[in-house]
Amino acid sequence: METIHLNSGSFGVLQIALIIAVFLPILALISLLKNRFNGNEKMLWILIVIFAPFIGSILYFAIGRSKRLS
Repeated sequence: METIHLNSGSFGVLQIALIIAVFLPILALISLLKNRFNGNEKMLWILIVIFAPFIGSILYFAIGRSKRLS
């Protein structure tokens, strides 16, 4: 049986990736809940972030933030 050994460099990268994968959706949801949107856009973005957390969060920060009302 083979064992997998992670050196400290790859383990650090893995930790950073996991932290981003956890906190990015949380930050997106906080931003969504604090801002106003037209019609059902807020609910749509919330569903996207919940059901596709990593990609949904990236899409929200890239596209959705420009759609919010001032």
